[in-house]
Parts: sequence; structure tokens; C-alpha cells
Amino acid sequence: MTPRSLIPRSLFGRMLGIAAISTLFALVFAGVTIGHVLERFVMRGLDERLDAQVAVIARAVRPDATLDRTRAIDLPDFGEPGSDWSWHVEGPAGRIDSGSAPALPPTAPLPAAPLPAAVPPSPPQPSAATPSPGRGTGPMVPRPDDDRRPHPGDTHDRGGNRLHSRTLEVPTPRGPVTITAIGPRRIVEAPLREAMIPLLGSLALLGAGLALATVLQLRVGLRPLRALRTSLAAVRAGTARHVPADQPGELQPLVTELNALIDQNAAGLAHARQHVANLAHGLKTPLAALALKLAEAGADDDVRDMVDQIDRRMRHHLGRARADAAGTGARARTMVAPAIADLVAVLQRIHAERSITLRSDVPDAAAVAIDPQDLDEMIGNLLDNAWRHARSAISIDATIVDATMVVAIVDDGLGLDDAALAEAMLPGRRLDERGDGHGFGLSITRELAELNGGTLALSRSPETGGLRATLILPLRG
Repeated sequence: MTPRSLIPRSLFGRMLGIAAISTLFALVFAGVTIGHVLERFVMRGLDERLDAQVAVIARAVRPDATLDRTRAIDLPDFGEPGSDWSWHVEGPAGRIDSGSAPALPPTAPLPAAPLPAAVPPSPPQPSAATPSPGRGTGPMVPRPDDDRRPHPGDTHDRGGNRLHSRTLEVPTPRGPVTITAIGPRRIVEAPLREAMIPLLGSLALLGAGLALATVLQLRVGLRPLRALRTSLAAVRAGTARHVPADQPGELQPLVTELNALIDQNAAGLAHARQHVANLAHGLKTPLAALALKLAEAGADDDVRDMVDQIDRRMRHHLGRARADAAGTGARARTMVAPAIADLVAVLQRIHAERSITLRSDVPDAAAVAIDPQDLDEMIGNLLDNAWRHARSAISIDATIVDATMVVAIVDDGLGLDDAALAEAMLPGRRLDERGDGHGFGLSITRELAELNGGTLALSRSPETGGLRATLILPLRG
């Protein structure tokens, strides 16, 4: 599977995929960011409690690096054994714990010997933390402008529970004293989990809302494209001449070009029909005059047959040229019932010597997407063929099937076998040499039907035994 095959073929699918990926990325980013902000907010409370304990111990550190236990008081929770709240001090004088320090892993520094209660002070040395003259050797309080803040750390106890610490280094004349306050990290993780559950639920609801909004946006945004497809189908079916010009700005240039193309094709079709008509008029008249002169001169049958063949070939190829032109432009709207009625009236006069009973059942309001001239030629060829071969009756039935009009013309003649039915569609092939036909009517009718989106089928009628010609044409909605 190639990366290209993963890209949807529809614009809706592509835009929906891009929106889904972008929304998912935004929700994940929002969840991580908000979770980080919440963690920092909750962690700030723990840090403030630990920093308060560190500040109390820092004020109890003497200049000689010893600890004044009377000032090193335990804040709430720090003095309770097993509470995971503890502090310890490490310095030149050793290490001292709060008395409630949890058991740390062997990798953590273990307590050293407790600091003595009182150590003779060393001679005072100049230092940023040395008490000013006249104040003796009282507890050393870090100055506010020292700009020293505790730094965080994390560790585990022997049970694997996570612990959080804050460490401050206090300088003394004897060397730095490190103060560390430790608290359980679970007091941060529990509220964070409680906050993240509704947060994730809210993000999930937000994602569902955004997905619904995206689908609606795409449906509404792409609706003009679906309307454009419907308009083009109407032009192709002949129910409209142009695509409506009232379109969104992004589609307006495309619609303008489509309408220009439709007009160009219509003009080309008109020119093609005019050229075909001019050619037919220019050739048929001289051929007819030539045939008359040959008849008057008593020309041989071979010569007259050659002229007749030229006339048949000319009619056939002119019909094909006209059929090709019919498939290049927008189709007109043609009512079926009036066209058949006019053709029947003409053929009844042409074949007045034959006593043929005609039955016609054609819906009055039905219209097909066929040019009137093409419809007249197709129906006319089939009716003329039926009139020539019928013995006493012809029936015309027109029914609407889905989006097509099915016109069935049945005669009660001798009919055709399967081999003859196939040959009847060949240009110039006449299966009955009687009359003045040329054998091109059925082939031209089939080509006109196919080029207009329809079909022509010949079969033997089970009711009459004659020929059944079924013409299927696209129905105009």
C-alpha cells in the first residue's frame, strides 16, 4: 500500500481527514499543556509547605554551623512519625534529622552522627552571613537580598513511593549547611488525577463537538459542488441550457468556462448540421437529375444501378455525419406523442394503398432528451419499415422505465430469424428487395440511438410473429 493510496479520492474525505488530524493534535496538545499547568499549580502548594519548613530550619542555623533545636520547630505533619514528611540538615558539624525521617534507599545518604547541642564557636570570619557587630553568636538568618531559593528534587523511599524534596544551602563561616525538606508526592498526584479525569472528559466532548461541527461545515461548504454536478447533469440531459451563474466566488470562474464551452459546442453542432444539410442538398439534386437523364436515355441497368448505389452510400454517410453531430451538443426537449402522431399521419398517406390497422399507446406528457429531427428520423425509419412488412396491423407502445422511454413498434409480418436479425443492422443490407428502400434505415436508427445515449434492439414478436423493434431513449426529467 503506497502513501498515495491512503489519501481519499473525494474532497470531503481529504478535508475531513485533515480536520480530524488537526483536531486530534490540538486536543492532545491542550491536554498535555493543561495537565502540565495543573501539575505546576498543585506542585506549588507542596513546594510552599516544604519551603516554609526549610525557612524555619534555616533561621535555626548558627554561624558555627550548629543547629539551635529550640528554634528548629516542626511545622504540621513534619513531626509525625511515618508521615513521609521530614527534614534533615547536613553540614561541617554532621547531620541531624527531624526524627520522623522515612527510611531512604541505600543509595541515599544515610544520617551521620547527630550534631552536638552546642559547639564552641569558631572565631568569627568575615562573611555575607556573619552577624553584624554587637549581636553575638545568635541564630543566623539568611538575608532577604541573598537571592537564594531552595531547589527541587525527587527520590523514592524503600517502599518505592515517590518523594519530593526542596533543598537550600546556607553558607556559614565553617562551611555550607544543606537543609532538605521532604514530602510525599502523592498529595500532588491524587488531586492531579481527580482534575485530569473531568479534563479529559471535557476534551473528549469538545472533540466530539468539533467533529460534528466539521462534518456540518463540510456538508454545507461542499453543497455548491453537488449543486453544480446536478446542474451539469441537467445540461447534459437537455433540461437546462446553461449552468446557473449564481455561484460562490471560488466556483464562478469554473462556471463561466463551462457555460462558454456549452455555447461553443452548441455553435459547433449548428454549423455541423448546416454543413450536412448543404452537402445533402448539393448532392441529392444532381444525383436525382442524373438518374432521370439516364432513364430518359435508356441507359443500361448497370449504370443506373451504380448511380443508385452512389445515392444510397451518400444517404448512409450523411446520416452517420448527422448522428455524430447529434452527440456533441446539449440535447433538446422533444415530446414523444406529438412526434409519433405526425409521423403516423405522413406514413398513412404514403402507404395509403395498404390497409394497415394502427394501435398507438403513448403517454401524452412524456418527453425525451433527443433532438426533434433525430427522433423523427429514428421513429420514422422504424414505422416505415413496419408499414412495408406488416400484413394488417402495427402497434406502438411507449412506456417509462426508470429514466428511459421504451418505444416498441411491432408488426404482424413474416418476421426474421436470428441470423437475419443480426444482418438487418448492417448498413446497406436489405433482407427484402421489394420496394424502394436502401437498407440504411435500421443502421442509421441504431447509430442515432447509441449516440444519444439509447439503444435499438430487434426481436421476433411472440404475439404476432412479426418484427419487434424496441427503441430505448433517455427520458428528460
